[in-house]
Amino acid sequence: MTQSIESLPEPDEAARIRSRDLCACISAACEKQGGSIAFSAFMHMALYQPGLGYYSGGLQKFGAAGDFITAPEVSPLFSYCVARQAAQVLNELEQADMLEFGAGSGVMAADILLELERLHALPGHYFIVELSSELRERQKQTIIDRAPHLVEKVLWLDALPEQPVQGVVVANEVLDAMPVECFRIADGAVEQLRIVSRHGHLKADYAQADEAMVEQVRTIEQRRGKAFGNGYCSEFNPAITAWLASLYAVVDKGLVLLVDYGYPVQEYYLDERDCGTLICHYQHRAHADPLWYPGLQDITAFVDFSAVAYAAVDAGFEVSGYTSQAMYLLGCGLGELHQAVASDDPRQQLLLAQQIKTLTLPSEMGERFKAMALSKNIDLPLMGFAMQDYRNRL
Repeated sequence: MTQSIESLPEPDEAARIRSRDLCACISAACEKQGGSIAFSAFMHMALYQPGLGYYSGGLQKFGAAGDFITAPEVSPLFSYCVARQAAQVLNELEQADMLEFGAGSGVMAADILLELERLHALPGHYFIVELSSELRERQKQTIIDRAPHLVEKVLWLDALPEQPVQGVVVANEVLDAMPVECFRIADGAVEQLRIVSRHGHLKADYAQADEAMVEQVRTIEQRRGKAFGNGYCSEFNPAITAWLASLYAVVDKGLVLLVDYGYPVQEYYLDERDCGTLICHYQHRAHADPLWYPGLQDITAFVDFSAVAYAAVDAGFEVSGYTSQAMYLLGCGLGELHQAVASDDPRQQLLLAQQIKTLTLPSEMGERFKAMALSKNIDLPLMGFAMQDYRNRL
């Protein structure tokens, strides 16, 4: 449930100054572009501007002390399940590596490595693509704390590896953090949301969309089977095609596992979902104003998994699985893992039960989050999609 910005806690003075500095950078970018920039450009700066953006600054983002909690932070069982799926692929390859995008606090990397070690399926290297130097340090410390003997396996990269990779690529809650373009339908025409700078202040306003955006919106209408109604607002990810194409170029043989919250096109662009899915998070409170203290809050949008599937096939991948997070975890042996770590301690039992509920219940992460597998030059019956496969919904 979203809240009004009036109910949000006020940031401290240092944070407000940092946000003000970022706003000055955004205003300068607007002036350079004639007074406004596309929403995707604003979102990129708000999240990734060096030293000032949400992900590139020094704020605590993950866990109870941050702004949101991811599945690996909820329970190590999530990462153990991912490791089991990875092991199935790694064991089929002679020389295999793993690559994780945006590793957050480093908890998932550490827990995956520990489980792969237990399964005798450790990769040659565990690459982490991470742009934030602050997060790199946090990830390294987490791995040292949780799996010190495996830290030498981990290599941090600024971009995709230059040499082809065989193995498994994992992107958990990565697609939702990619900058989106927002659109609105006005009298049948497509309008584009832009961020405008006026007298040093930022505001959002709609303008006539360019040809590329109009074409993208018409493609979405074709996929959903009908035109959008007047006043309909939503968004799409303009970067997914190029991102998957670059990933295909670097993966020689293996599996790409995407886990994120989202819907297939028919559910994403429901008539009643006419305000889109864009949402902001600050200290575990959700609201809808991306211009509230840029740089201090997460800005995110749900994932259109149909668009991901189309882009993946265009890049050359095979879409080899798509299901809910709950079905994926159960397919990867969540029940067995639960039994293996269960104890006689009632408090531990209660904590474990709560973690599994959070990961699997439809009212929590179970249905809202989906898992998608993209494969290249491998043909395996993937365990994570054995219980239920929703590819027919894409």
